[in-house]
Amino acid sequence: MALQVRQTEAALRSVYINTGLLDLQDLEGRSEEERAPRALSRALAAQAVRIVTGWTAQDSAVAVIDGVADQGIDAIAVVEKPDPHVYLIQAKWSKTGNASADRSAVMELLQGLRLIDDEDFSPFNLRGRILAEQAKNVMSQGPVPVTQVVVLMRAESVPFGFLDAIQGGEREFNRHGNVLDSRVILAPEVWASVREDMSPRPVELEAEMFPWFPVSTPYLSYQGVVEADQVARWVEHDTNLFQLNIRNPLGRTPINNEMIETLSGEPAHFWYFNNGVTILCESVDAVPQSIRSPQTRPIKLTLHNASVVNGAQTVRSVAEAVAADEDAGSAQIGVRIIVTGKAVEFAKRATQATNRQNRVEARDFIALDPVQAAILEDMRAELGLDYSVRRGELEPEPDTGCSVVEAACALACAHPDSQYAARIATTHDVLWERGSRGIYDVLFRPQPGVYALWNSVLVLRQVRRVLHELRPQYAGRGAALIDHGLYLLAHLVFRRLDTDAIDEPDSKLEWAASAMKQVKGLLETLLPTAVATIDELFTDRAQIRAVCSDVTRCRQITEHVLSSDGTSRPPSTDKYRRLPPGRTRRPNAVSVLVDRAVLPEGEALSLITSTPSEVEAMRGWLAEDPKRSRASWVPHRGKPILWAADGNRYSPSGLISHMWELAGWENRPVANQGTARWAVSSGDTLAELAWRALRELDSADDTD
Repeated sequence: MALQVRQTEAALRSVYINTGLLDLQDLEGRSEEERAPRALSRALAAQAVRIVTGWTAQDSAVAVIDGVADQGIDAIAVVEKPDPHVYLIQAKWSKTGNASADRSAVMELLQGLRLIDDEDFSPFNLRGRILAEQAKNVMSQGPVPVTQVVVLMRAESVPFGFLDAIQGGEREFNRHGNVLDSRVILAPEVWASVREDMSPRPVELEAEMFPWFPVSTPYLSYQGVVEADQVARWVEHDTNLFQLNIRNPLGRTPINNEMIETLSGEPAHFWYFNNGVTILCESVDAVPQSIRSPQTRPIKLTLHNASVVNGAQTVRSVAEAVAADEDAGSAQIGVRIIVTGKAVEFAKRATQATNRQNRVEARDFIALDPVQAAILEDMRAELGLDYSVRRGELEPEPDTGCSVVEAACALACAHPDSQYAARIATTHDVLWERGSRGIYDVLFRPQPGVYALWNSVLVLRQVRRVLHELRPQYAGRGAALIDHGLYLLAHLVFRRLDTDAIDEPDSKLEWAASAMKQVKGLLETLLPTAVATIDELFTDRAQIRAVCSDVTRCRQITEHVLSSDGTSRPPSTDKYRRLPPGRTRRPNAVSVLVDRAVLPEGEALSLITSTPSEVEAMRGWLAEDPKRSRASWVPHRGKPILWAADGNRYSPSGLISHMWELAGWENRPVANQGTARWAVSSGDTLAELAWRALRELDSADDTD
């Protein structure tokens, strides 16, 4: 119940109160203790209007008349033709989820209805008079149904006396025909409605297919050819179009560039070179253009609740090509449409099967896990944050959310067993392994609370920031531990923190704020202590990278470090300090990444703006087109960044300078470190990845 109240309150504030949709002028100047419940009660009334009418939030808010002289009615919703109906709403908010079900509230509502029925509008406030008169005009058109709606923020069913009062009103007004009925809406239904409002809207697609043929059993399907200009229009639905897909379009990649070039240069050849598109839908309206010989003419299809489950890259590339060159619209695309109805499991199997012919990562199938969908909804409802699951989705800005990769890494570090921090030290692929020995089910079964998840992410980010600050102060094995021991050190930080309240509901994120302040002090002690412990347990010739990825050794290190109070054996803080001047310059970061094959071709990258002045200068320009913040990796020493905004390749620093210029940043710096401004889904920048890979090239640093 507490979770339902929190999420409902957050949604009501976000939709009705913070946006100014509700008239709250009469509450100005009052204390927050008095103002908040009154405002939330009005927002609850508006949501009840939305539930019973299906209106927009804006229209529902207009129906609220709560305030002085409301005559016991909080909202009046008048539905006119073709099916006239009048709804009279009374709402009771409770921050504890225990709103009272007092029969006196029903009596007040009925008294307001009597005034409307008697055309006595003067006792109502201004908005109430307008809506009451409108309600009476509709009621006078004939036997128009009137519903008294009572919405209570409580889970328990209402008592008999409350129901008796409602039924008494129905007997009074139904003596000459059934006109008045009632509806009681309780907290679970309100909670479900606000979560549904945050869910993606069903997609409806139009497609004209020719030539084509149907398959009727066991699932109705259609297969044929659709012209590219039709497919290009589908992207108007944005990411909702790919809701059931295991990944979103990946943006500009070398392969997608080849598709665009074919569409523009050789549109007639595209059908031969492309595998086509597979769409699942819940139902379809089919209109053949010939009754006697339907397959000799095109068929017009309207797909309801449709999702592209294979061919997302094709659809996005087609849209880009058609937008740039109208001749590309003549290309023919092979399309298969499968009508799954309510067969959810079959839809999942079809999604998995149709994605096996291309390179698909284990992470991609996590997008089908209902737990991830629940986390996404809870992140929005509880914290108002974004949570990206599918590969290719635009990574949320750091202050607006996180990806499933970053969340999984953080949860692995926060887990009491250090083995999970060790297992992800060399690759994130192990995060998605299922089964008794896999990591995924340990981290996400049962579903983690969103406060624990987000707090863990914030702490891991702070650990990364502090280690970046400390990195120049260390050389040799100290530097190696920073490069390869991020997750081990983060685990040690979590073990030192008091995490009892990490999953407690905390809208102000006070736990995270307190924890983040402690991170620097903890790392200044833990870092030298950990490296000294490694030397002591495994000698100073043990390779740091290997140690940090070894489950048994990480457990020994953790036990040894945590058994110390941090002062009983002071580490030698000078042993691995900064390198002396004159050391040979490190190799170029891009060269290291290419030489060591650190990233696969097409790896999605997202922009990181660093300084406050850069954030301010770039914010508006980046918001105009989300593609400007996205890129992908190409293993090329000179130009390894393929920018999603234009499909061209750049050097990391060259692209940043180009973007600064396009954004019109007048006071932009002369130079920049581009590799520190492009990050993979885990949050690691290209520069950080290169530093880690570099340690493998110079094993002498591990034994210096």
